[in-house]
Amino acid sequence: MTQTTADASTGESPHAFLNPRNWKPAKGYSNGVAASGRILFLGGLIGWNGQQEFEAKDFTGQVEQTLKNIVEVLREGGAGPEHLVRMTWYVTDKQLYLASLRDVGAVYRKVLGKHFPAMALVQVAGLVEDEALVEIEATAVVPE
Repeated sequence: MTQTTADASTGESPHAFLNPRNWKPAKGYSNGVAASGRILFLGGLIGWNGQQEFEAKDFTGQVEQTLKNIVEVLREGGAGPEHLVRMTWYVTDKQLYLASLRDVGAVYRKVLGKHFPAMALVQVAGLVEDEALVEIEATAVVPE
């Protein structure tokens, strides 16, 4: 088992990221996370602002706002990006995601740093809000 740590500001995390040594290295995510502490469950967040208005119509802009929303909810729970252990991304267009990957990676690192929890990405037929292009659920664990 390979354990790595990462945090947006210090390069450290209170969790162990599980990436088997004999596997090809994961890029932008971890295969698993071992954590203990107080658990925060974040519902599906989308790329609108606090007034529930979409300022960005493009995919990368919505991803950036969604990630900022995640950070804001984490802060409400006394947590930060370094406490994230799982993220599930729902996108309406996988090809749009793949075409935007470089820019998405840049905004991800800008907002969350080089912290890569266990992640999955799922293409869906649509999201409840018609303008939404991405929705992300997240789980964080804050050590006690």
